Amino acid sequence: MRSLPDDLAARLAAGATTLANCWLLTRADGSRFGFTDHDRDLVVDGVTCRAASGLDRSAAAASGDFAAGDEDLAGVVAGESLSEEDLAAGRWDGARVEVYLTDWTDPASALLLRAGTIGEVVRSDGAFRAELRGPAHALGHPVGRLFGRGCDAELGDARCAVALDHPDYRATADVVGGDGIARLLLQGLGAFDDDWFAGGLLVPASGALADRPLRIDLDRRAGDLREIVLWRRAPLALAPGLLVTLTAGCDKRFATCRTKFANTVNFRGFPHMPGNDFAFAYARSDGGNTGGVLF
Repeated sequence: MRSLPDDLAARLAAGATTLANCWLLTRADGSRFGFTDHDRDLVVDGVTCRAASGLDRSAAAASGDFAAGDEDLAGVVAGESLSEEDLAAGRWDGARVEVYLTDWTDPASALLLRAGTIGEVVRSDGAFRAELRGPAHALGHPVGRLFGRGCDAELGDARCAVALDHPDYRATADVVGGDGIARLLLQGLGAFDDDWFAGGLLVPASGALADRPLRIDLDRRAGDLREIVLWRRAPLALAPGLLVTLTAGCDKRFATCRTKFANTVNFRGFPHMPGNDFAFAYARSDGGNTGGVLF
């Protein structure tokens, strides 16, 4: 049960109240920001909550399942702390949100109503709306390993152990063309085979998207250049002259682990597990009953 501070409880019991909502947002990079729907700045938990943000919250609804979006946070995109560029670049993705109810005549007596993380963000006409996901939302994610033929490790992590700083698996190139959003033309990757970076990551070295990994879908030669098609459109355009870093891609197959990375000792899948055909088949004199091609 939530307990109210005595001074705040007394103000709530009074005939007239002086209440305001405050939001403390902590991004993944550790930056902390405060916003309020009051008409002047308030200080809550040592953070100055800015009034000129236009933020507002929807009514909150609780349910017994793990559905997201039971409360929304909406506002205008303006100012240095909440900019269109930051939203597009994903700097607010997964940010922790603390919602406080406070008395604007005495902001120190603030009550934490709920906490969660920012989920899906929709931007339109200079404004945004973000769903606020509660702590129970994390319980809806699968936990543990699944049995499958493909590897369930991430290329280069502790379980995979491939050294991605090796020059065979990492390269830098310059953006020289393309639309900058979904298709890029790069210079400096002539030594690599087609599709070497397909499924890998492209990371800009500078600009608004600096250090944000973008997944590569297709990788092929285009004359003396390299054509890269991104899995998802970049939120901001990558301009010609930008330096990017690419890491090799892995399709999680045992054959790829063996021939491309020579890393079969760390393969985290089950390549010899029989498929559905084998599991549901019956003995036949004219068939091998192998379950399909394994490699």
